[in-house]
Amino acid sequence: MRVRIILAVLALISLQSSSAYLEVKGPSEPVLEGQDVTLECVDTDSKLNMSSVHFERYSKYMRNWYRLQADDVYLYRRCFMYDVDVRREEGKILVLISSIQSWSEGPYRCVSENSSAADNSSESLSIPIHYMREVSVHRAGLGYLTRYFNQVEELKVRLGDDVQLECSTSASEKPDYFWTKEGEDWVLSANKLKLEKVTRQDGGRYTCTAQSPTVQSLMKKRTVRVTVLPENAAWYESTAGQVILTVSCVGFVLVLIGISMITYLCRRASQRNCKGPIDDRSQKKPIYKNSVESLPSTSSDKQPLV
Repeated sequence: MRVRIILAVLALISLQSSSAYLEVKGPSEPVLEGQDVTLECVDTDSKLNMSSVHFERYSKYMRNWYRLQADDVYLYRRCFMYDVDVRREEGKILVLISSIQSWSEGPYRCVSENSSAADNSSESLSIPIHYMREVSVHRAGLGYLTRYFNQVEELKVRLGDDVQLECSTSASEKPDYFWTKEGEDWVLSANKLKLEKVTRQDGGRYTCTAQSPTVQSLMKKRTVRVTVLPENAAWYESTAGQVILTVSCVGFVLVLIGISMITYLCRRASQRNCKGPIDDRSQKKPIYKNSVESLPSTSSDKQPLV
């Protein structure tokens, strides 16, 4: 029994001595989109020749690992997702990612080419990237298509109308939304601001703030001015009326272009199918026997034409 234990311990020591301990070190603080990030691959036991080690990145779309090579060997630019700079220094390999984007989160690993161990790679490392796009504010209730035509800086509404503003953005984490009004001290913790039967006092500048729940410095703001029109103002003076008018004009122009194209194609097809009158002058006049045209010529021809 003791012999078996000793043999097992010796085998474990031998396996550990032949294995390479590779480790990928990344940033210790939260990474914001657009920052420069450096990854480092090191051998914790210092027993491995680092010239035979390279970095790899996993592609979630191709479901495969791809090698990231140094620029002095060949320029590795596989689309724009792998725009990295690989450098070799004493005992380590560095991967420099300038202006990192959300699609560059990884995972990354370093792999040894000459190691005889079964597991010749380090544990994979993913970079959690925090990002937030620009905030958009639009008036709710105008339909799905008009949402993209209604990114307003100034919202004109008629006196007594009901208005609901919706604030949205795309981010790595669901943000917290806050509404505030310039000159007042109230704060609304929601992404929707509803004003019922607006009055003159409801006019002013409203600001929507989207803030990351984990990174306090990551926030985006959008301000919109609400202008209250008289109750008898024309419908096209309001922002909703202008959006409807714009969409209607675009639709009318598209319909007009479609009708013009159909009319042109129909006329062209009818002209191809219609045959013109026969031109009698293009027909050859027959030559009858004993006619003047059938007399033999005084030239070398000796036979009559008919």
